Amino acid sequence: MTTTAPDLRVVAGTDLDFATYVAARRPVLLRWAWSVTGDPHTAEDVLQTSLVRVLARWDSLRDKGAADAYLRRTIVRQHVSWHRQPWRHGEVSTAHVPDRAGAPGPEAAGTGELWALVRELPAQQRATVVLRYYEQLSIAETAAVLGCSSGTVKSNTHRALAALRRRADCAMLAG
Repeated sequence: MTTTAPDLRVVAGTDLDFATYVAARRPVLLRWAWSVTGDPHTAEDVLQTSLVRVLARWDSLRDKGAADAYLRRTIVRQHVSWHRQPWRHGEVSTAHVPDRAGAPGPEAAGTGELWALVRELPAQQRATVVLRYYEQLSIAETAAVLGCSSGTVKSNTHRALAALRRRADCAMLAG
């Protein structure tokens, strides 16, 4: 291991440009992963796996300015891929979320009830809603991150918002 700066350690053979990028953008990427997964621990795992995958292709990235979009897309695809694994079907989610340490997530804004409804959406719809309204990306930018057409973004957003409205109405009637 070589030290390039007091706070930045680079493993031998690792591109310094990538290490600098990760050091600067990791909190933002972790918040994004947390928004997609709904769980801070899974977010850490998905982010780490995605960073390893992107590192292998970092030199072939034509536009380093698009690295965030590339990583967001990788995070979404990695999360969807994990949910397709057979071992995930035996896991049971709990209603109680443990105390969180680290960067504040989407619930920091005081929207815990709404965020609970968003977490119930299917992965693709949740990713679309988070990109459009939490990350405030345009339809075209969301389509680029998710690797789909703008029409798919619009239909996923429409379906997700309709589901959120139904669930919010049910929650208000029940509560």
